Amino acid sequence: MQIEPFGLERWFAKYEHEADVMLAESGIRSLPASRFDTDPGDLGYVIPTNGDPDFRADVAARYDREADEVLFTCGTQEANFLAFLSLLTGERDHAVVVTPTYQALHAVPEAVGDVTRVALEPPEWELDIDAVADAIRPETSVIVLNNPNNPTGRYHPLENVEALYDLAADNDAYLLCDEVYRLLAEDPLPPVASMGPHGLSTTSLTKAYGLAGLRFGWLVGDREVVDAAWNWKDYTTISPGLFGQHVAKQALGDQEDDVLAENRALAADHRDRVRAFLEEHDLEWYDPVGVNGFVTVPEGFENGREFCRTVVEEESVVLAPGDLFGYPGYFRIGFGLPTDELEVGLERVGRVIAD
Repeated sequence: MQIEPFGLERWFAKYEHEADVMLAESGIRSLPASRFDTDPGDLGYVIPTNGDPDFRADVAARYDREADEVLFTCGTQEANFLAFLSLLTGERDHAVVVTPTYQALHAVPEAVGDVTRVALEPPEWELDIDAVADAIRPETSVIVLNNPNNPTGRYHPLENVEALYDLAADNDAYLLCDEVYRLLAEDPLPPVASMGPHGLSTTSLTKAYGLAGLRFGWLVGDREVVDAAWNWKDYTTISPGLFGQHVAKQALGDQEDDVLAENRALAADHRDRVRAFLEEHDLEWYDPVGVNGFVTVPEGFENGREFCRTVVEEESVVLAPGDLFGYPGYFRIGFGLPTDELEVGLERVGRVIAD
C-alpha cells in the first residue's frame, strides 16, 4: 500500500503555526468547551467499541437506519478511510471519484484499488452524470461524492445525487457521500444513506457544528459494509473517543437547533462579506454552500501557489493553493473563522492584490 503525501496538510504544516490568520480553514469557527458538560466519568474505552448502542440508534434514526448500521469514528476522515478499506478489497476493485475534492477521497482508494476521476467543470462545477456512467466498470464497487463540495462549495441538487444512487444500485455498487457540510445549507438534502441499501453517508461534528476538536464522526449504511469497517477499526482507533461521544450527545440533543442556526447565520454573513471583497477585486467564484470558496487567481500572479505563498510570506495569512485540488488557476478561501479574523485576513489579502 503506497499513498501520496497529503498536500494540503503539508502546506498547512509549513505555514499555519506561525501565521496570524488562517483564511484557509474549512470549517465553522470553534465552539467553546464551556458550552457543554465535559465530564464523561471514568476515562475508559467506549464499550462496545463501535459506539454507545442507544446513541447509535439515535443517529441511525436520522437516516431511517438501525443502530447496527452506524459506526462511530474518529472524525469523517476515519469513517471514509475505513469505508474504502471495506469496499476495495482486491487489486482490481475500482472506484469512481468526483473531483475536485478533499484529497483523502481519491488518495486512499488509489492506494488500495483503482480509481477513475470524473472532473467537475468550472466555473459552474456541474456534475456530469453521463461521465460518471461511462467511468463505471464491472469491478466498480463505489462511486464517491462530496456534497456540498470541498473546495468549490457546489451543492449538487437532489436529482443529480439520486441519479448517482441509481447508477450505483444498477451496477451493484455503493454511492459513498461525504456530507460534512450538508447541515450548513439552509435547506439540506436528505442524506445518501437514507436513499436505500446502496447509500453510504459519512460525516462528523467538525465542519457544521464547530466541534473539530472532538474528532467525532460516523459511517452509516449497509450492515455488511459497516461491520467490515468496524473490523478494520479494531486495528486503528479501537473505539471512538470518550470525550467526543459525551459531548456529541449534547450537541446532537437539546443544543443542536441553536448551534446549527448560529452557524448557518455566521456562514451566510461571512459569505456576503467575501462576495463583496471578491467583487471589489474583480475575482470570481461559484457562490458556495458551506464555508469554502474556490476563487480565481488575481492578475499578476502565475498561479495559485505563487499567490498564496506571497500572501502568507508578506501578510501572514494562510490560503490554500488550487493546485492541491488539481486547479492551479484557483485558490481556496475558508470563511468560517471568527468575524474579526475574517475582516483582518481580507484586508491583508486585499493589500497583496493592490500591491
